[in-house]
Amino acid sequence: MPRNDGEDLRPLWSARWSLTSRILAVNILALALLAGGFFYLDSYRAQLVDARLDQASTQVRLIAHATRAAPDAGRVALLTKLGAVTGYRLRLYRGAGAPLDTWSHSPPTYQLRDPAREEWQKRVARFLDRLMDQVVGAGRPQAFEEPAVDRAAAWPEVQRAAATRTIVTRIRRAPDRTPVVSAAYPMPGASGGVLLATANQRDIVRIVRAERLRLGVVLALVITVSVLLSLFLARTIARPLRRLAIAAHRVRLGRAREVQVPRLPSRRDEIGMLARALSDMSQALRQRIDATEAFAADVTHELKNPLASLRSAVDSLDLIKDPELQRQLVEVIRDDVRRLDRLITDISEASRMDAELSRASFDRVDLGVMIEGLVAAREARGRNGDVRLAFARPNAGTAVVMGDGSRLVRLIENLVDNAISFSPPGGLVEIAATRDGTEIVCRVEDEGPGVAPQAQEAIFTRFHSIRPEGEAFGKHSGLGLAIAKAIVEAHHGSITVENRQDVPSGARFLIRLPAADS
Repeated sequence: MPRNDGEDLRPLWSARWSLTSRILAVNILALALLAGGFFYLDSYRAQLVDARLDQASTQVRLIAHATRAAPDAGRVALLTKLGAVTGYRLRLYRGAGAPLDTWSHSPPTYQLRDPAREEWQKRVARFLDRLMDQVVGAGRPQAFEEPAVDRAAAWPEVQRAAATRTIVTRIRRAPDRTPVVSAAYPMPGASGGVLLATANQRDIVRIVRAERLRLGVVLALVITVSVLLSLFLARTIARPLRRLAIAAHRVRLGRAREVQVPRLPSRRDEIGMLARALSDMSQALRQRIDATEAFAADVTHELKNPLASLRSAVDSLDLIKDPELQRQLVEVIRDDVRRLDRLITDISEASRMDAELSRASFDRVDLGVMIEGLVAAREARGRNGDVRLAFARPNAGTAVVMGDGSRLVRLIENLVDNAISFSPPGGLVEIAATRDGTEIVCRVEDEGPGVAPQAQEAIFTRFHSIRPEGEAFGKHSGLGLAIAKAIVEAHHGSITVENRQDVPSGARFLIRLPAADS
């Protein structure tokens, strides 16, 4: 099966998306990766909380040992002072009674705030806190409430510390969503008891919110820049491609003459190259359509003349009884049939020339060997009449081109036939092929009347025929030189004609073809 050259360019999962949507999707994906920084914030907050729990464990242990070492009379004052310094509310539970509470002897070290009394900015901040917790799937600590009756049984960490004789920490959430850290430590010594330290770590929330604000500002800036870049890319890529697609669609609908494909001359990127390629293709298609229509009109015109003559001769044949006149009419009919046959053959050759040459595979062709064989074949068949044909054969391998051998033979045949038809009796037609730098130059020279300067371009157009003096009408279809030019241009060469200066009169046809690589 033939390979689909576009198969490796087919999108795997976004085939139905527009280019603008794909650009936005790629940028949004990058933003989503950046938004993953909010998961980092949750990890950062957890690290802060763990650090505060460790700090509370260390401090409550130190406070407990310092309190035990102090005299009984000074323990209350020491606990009060340590609570004020560290910011903890310290409570010492002994038995089932009320604890020794530092807040009973000094001002509170923290205050739980009522969310209902705070300003709207705080409510917005708490909403963002809840939103971030839902996004990252953060755990929800137990709400912190002071017990109605402050006893050891109201605090699970105190009971566990008393039972296991180890430090027990816990994190709770205040009404305003700030963390409350507690640490319970069994007092050393025989007196027993459990020391409970609690603190509202509001600064954790402030730190996390400050980081979130900075991340949010960066994310907002990146989103803005990303959207602007996406719109810029969509405008500079998707929009011109859409214009080119619309123009190509109109060309496909058969409106090639009406469509002006944008060339985007200011762009030097791949889209600019594509635009100019499509514009050139559209112009070439327009020229091809115009040439086809003109060719069809010329064919119609050229066929009408022999058909009219043939119809007139056929209609007159039944009316004339003179054998001599009938013989003349039959000869006219034969000439018209031969002319029609020659026209149809040349028209068929010209009409399929471009298509065949566009599909042809070029091989190395030595013009010296090819022309030498062509000249020998013509002489063997006597096709030159009384005109002499001379060929200056180049050195072997010096006049090699890449081309279609059969078409190049037709090219030289047409030029030689044209030169012979304009040559005087006994005239000389010279052929030469030489290398000139990177080109192979082939010359076909005759001794005919030459070509008028104003006709040197027109003779290569279809059905343009300048008949030699004395030649019967209809001997040439006017397509020989047009076919020769089409063959040369298909081989990326050029063909020109000039009048010779080295003889009294004559034409020189010059063909330039790219030389094949050695």
